Amino acid sequence: MIRPQAAFEMNAAFDWYEQQRAGLGYEFLRALDAALAALAREPLLRREVRPGVRRALLRRFPYGVFFGVSETAVIVLAVLHHRRTPHRWPRRAGG
Repeated sequence: MIRPQAAFEMNAAFDWYEQQRAGLGYEFLRALDAALAALAREPLLRREVRPGVRRALLRRFPYGVFFGVSETAVIVLAVLHHRRTPHRWPRRAGG
């Protein structure tokens, strides 16, 4: 499950990379898809950065996928550039 704000962040990153070079946004999406597939298989292998929140790093792109794990699903909370301050997103982790 991907929270709406995380989906917005993914789309914004895609748009930014596409503006830099045609096709680069799709490369970002492929890296993101690979990270999501890996964390879906083994979410608990990722480091817990806050209680109940883990982070998976994208290859080649300076982004982290912040997520929680329930009994039945992985919940993507945020997709943020490494230079953004992490205090921006915990407020919305519950909604």
